[in-house]
Amino acid sequence: MKPSHSVKRVLRTTATIGAAGLLLVGGVTACADDSSSDSAGSAGATSALPSNAATGDPVKIGFITPEGGPISVPMVREGGEAATQYLNNNGGGLGGHKIDLVVCKEQEDPASATSCANQMVEQKVAAVVAPFGSQGAVMLPIVAGAGIPYIAQAPVSQVEMMTSGAFMLSGGIVAVFAGQAATAAKEGVKKVAVVISDAGDAAASVKAIGAPIFKQAGVDMEVITIPASAADPTPQITAGLAGKPGAVTVLGETSQCISTIKALQTAAPTVKKYLIASCLDKQVIDGVGADAVSGAKAFTTVNLNSDDPSVELYRSVMATYAPDDDPAGLAYLGYQVMMSLGEVGKSLTGPVTPKDVMSAFAAAKDVPYPAAPGLTFTCDGSAVPQLKTLCSKAILVSDVGADTKLENTEAVNN
Repeated sequence: MKPSHSVKRVLRTTATIGAAGLLLVGGVTACADDSSSDSAGSAGATSALPSNAATGDPVKIGFITPEGGPISVPMVREGGEAATQYLNNNGGGLGGHKIDLVVCKEQEDPASATSCANQMVEQKVAAVVAPFGSQGAVMLPIVAGAGIPYIAQAPVSQVEMMTSGAFMLSGGIVAVFAGQAATAAKEGVKKVAVVISDAGDAAASVKAIGAPIFKQAGVDMEVITIPASAADPTPQITAGLAGKPGAVTVLGETSQCISTIKALQTAAPTVKKYLIASCLDKQVIDGVGADAVSGAKAFTTVNLNSDDPSVELYRSVMATYAPDDDPAGLAYLGYQVMMSLGEVGKSLTGPVTPKDVMSAFAAAKDVPYPAAPGLTFTCDGSAVPQLKTLCSKAILVSDVGADTKLENTEAVNN
């Protein structure tokens, strides 16, 4: 199937949405640091870890993460390192081989990202894991050009959506819109309003990809743009609500979530709220109050307060190997991608080469996504035929309870 006109347009203009926006819609909180916890997670039960140490020769796996720059998230690395220790000591490694994690910290600029990508090639890693960051369009061509598979949580650029050898474990904005459209149809909502900054061509890009997805579900979509400089978007929100949408969602970072939710509480306190992870961040809840988000629908790729065994394993791994980290923070990003590599790697035998890892991911089908009960990924190009690197378009949909914890979570894959 060839990409439709709307998909092609999105691919041309995706970068204008910005790294934070697309990471957010992939279910990721995009804080300037990781000192605040995501309310989607909380402390819970832990259990003893299994005993299945890796005994094979070490395999180098690259791990690129933003640290030391304007967006510095050490917890992502610490979550990846904790997962690696679990795999090496308890989870059988990568096809029985011990993982030698080669970490490179980029500062969210092309120069440092290029340096990290080149380091991975020089180190002859078997795969590169990049759970979080905006520099995929810089790093991926270098990594893929060397025949090394590139594994990320969600796409942030056209390059990541279309480059052979890349595997995006979640669907990013495609998954969020598909989940919201399905939820709207189920709830009898006829129109959903998407609030987004007016920066660049972001609004046009979002409408180009979102409108067809919502239309397929029998739901209209409108876009409400907010000037990036607006401290109070109430006038724009009020004008946008004239079209009487049944639900409103916000694509933006925490400060935009705060200002928009406050405006909604003034202009339309009863309208349904469809919230991505950034709008459930502790900073947002502290800013708007729990009552402002209670009763909303949450669209995420993680539910850390679940009692599902996969989430209990996450808490147990973090308690064992990163006891000083808050398990409700951003560590899950590094953990999810490394554990996915370990799960796919169970099919590997003998020496592990980039080609072996590439083949294993290309054959991966219905693999459970760690700490995301009900989500799976399939990387053979069938999940989203127009965007071959996307391994899933599923999303977790939850009710936001009175205590802001996620309840009644179900996986939606439409």
